Amino acid sequence: MVEQDADHIVVVDDEPDIRETLREYLELQGYRVTTAAGGGELRAIMDEVEDVALVLLDINMPGEDGLSLARFLRGKFKVGILMLTAAGETVDRIVGLEMGADDYMAKPFDLREVLARVRAVLRRSAPPAVQSPALPTQRVALGDRVLDIDAHKLFDAGGEEIPITAMEFDLLKAFAEHPNRVLNRDQLLELAHHRSWEPFDRSIDIRIARLRRKIERNPAKPQVIKTVRGTGYVFEPVKC
Repeated sequence: MVEQDADHIVVVDDEPDIRETLREYLELQGYRVTTAAGGGELRAIMDEVEDVALVLLDINMPGEDGLSLARFLRGKFKVGILMLTAAGETVDRIVGLEMGADDYMAKPFDLREVLARVRAVLRRSAPPAVQSPALPTQRVALGDRVLDIDAHKLFDAGGEEIPITAMEFDLLKAFAEHPNRVLNRDQLLELAHHRSWEPFDRSIDIRIARLRRKIERNPAKPQVIKTVRGTGYVFEPVKC
């Protein structure tokens, strides 16, 4: 029996067999699962339910596709997004990451890998543990932005929060914990995404490009996260 306080996952796919397979498997793993056949059902669920933790979202669906739905979710809800793509659809994966998806998987998939990815996204999306008021927060300057590691938040110079995804936070945290050290893509994927680099995997480059638009004064000439040609990236911190 699934506990009422278990994480709530919404599975969105136009194929009934896939929806039911994922629902049954994830419920056996202790999650609460709601299914939706498309965008209309997903939007209704999100309007009615307040505790959705993660949306498992197929990209290619008739009517409103997964890319449009990812944009809708990221604009209105703090929810993890794990996208499903057909094998070889590199362009769709890249666009999905640009829309703010936390991770992606190719079909056909192994259910054990689905579970591992779900757990990883939920872990990254979980609110930070409550800290004692007497303990100082850990804040790292990123140019004129500030990353609050305890709160999992990014702020501008005026103290306004800048929205970032859970995976973008993990990437910034990885840089903050390894200042002045050149990190290659493989290291960044291990540190921030908890998985190994795959040949031609551009997810790190895409996310760094997105982050630069949020933290750099001039993303075309980055000064906070710099590119080391042929090697990777380096973060040069400024003390708060």
